[in-house]
Amino acid sequence: MSSKFQATISSDSVVIDIVEPHPNFSEIVQSVLTQIVKQKNLDQLREYGGVEGLASSLKTNLKHGINGDVEDISRRKEAFGSNIYPRPPGKKLFDFVLEALREPTSLIILACAAISLGLEIKQHGLKEGWYFYIQSSYLNPNRYDGGSIFVTVFVVIAISAIVKFRQTRRFVKLSEVSNNIQVDVLRNGGEQKISRSEIVVGDVVCLNNGDHVPADGLFIGGHSLLVDESSMTAETNPVEVDLSHNHNNPFLFSDTKVTSGNGRMVVTSVGMNTTLGEIITISIYSNEHTALKYKLNKLTSSIGKVVLSVAFLVQVVLLIRYFTGNQKDMNGNAEYNGNKTKAYDILNSVFDIIAAPAVTILVDAIPGGLPVAVTLSLAHLMK
Repeated sequence: MSSKFQATISSDSVVIDIVEPHPNFSEIVQSVLTQIVKQKNLDQLREYGGVEGLASSLKTNLKHGINGDVEDISRRKEAFGSNIYPRPPGKKLFDFVLEALREPTSLIILACAAISLGLEIKQHGLKEGWYFYIQSSYLNPNRYDGGSIFVTVFVVIAISAIVKFRQTRRFVKLSEVSNNIQVDVLRNGGEQKISRSEIVVGDVVCLNNGDHVPADGLFIGGHSLLVDESSMTAETNPVEVDLSHNHNNPFLFSDTKVTSGNGRMVVTSVGMNTTLGEIITISIYSNEHTALKYKLNKLTSSIGKVVLSVAFLVQVVLLIRYFTGNQKDMNGNAEYNGNKTKAYDILNSVFDIIAAPAVTILVDAIPGGLPVAVTLSLAHLMK
């Protein structure tokens, strides 16, 4: 390891600096550090001389840590960033409501509500159309009125928006608390406590049972270190972290939890350059869907296609039934009687045949409450 030695002699003691005071980091770049840990790339790690070689490139003494003075910390932050996670964009509750309104399922059901309401207003007039159909829904629970559908959809949207709004605010509060958690590090040969947000790339961090890993990094040494990586990799069982040939796994991820043992690590990525930072970027700043949301949208889309196909077939059958004279009115007479039926009556009947069954099938079959049900379940589990 290339380090400069400097001796300071006083009447009482001799102090020897064993770490490079003001290093530059031309031997390695952040993208390589991120890739090695994220992909658990042992081959690439060996190209840099293993953990010791990589620590040397970061100007870190594995036994004594970094220099840790003001200029050293400043250079490391300039080269590799700070261990902080920026707050998500300040969205108001109304912004989440608009997002929910733009969901395909919400748009389809709102369109059905508008058609349903329009049919009743057309039949009973603007004054009684709302009142009549709302009353008829009490008498016949199998029928829908546009007003009740509108209310139901807006309640679902409001619940979903409130849950997401609260999750965002909770994330901000947790970030503030997390940044102030005290962490044990080695700097200039001595152990000291610093805030998690003050950790820099190259720091040697001491880990004990119950600690959360404060950044991405590589295992240096320790005893029986087991880490819960479920928050990052979905691995339910604790993962053993060591440098032995049988279990060569020195990789540690930010925000994973030490479940057993103790050890030390050298930090390779901080803040938004960590695996956790990438997840935060995707979930807050990107338009990409999470795997769960993608599957929910895919399921809803598939159900919607089946529903539309069924609605189309039902309408075809009803139209055939109408034009063959098999559909009767309240007096038992055929609604369609060839040339004797007025064009206006035909148009009204066809419109009713097309619109009414479609509304009923779509409202019944499309799982509009599925996404919000899952959202509420996840919110409950996160408490």
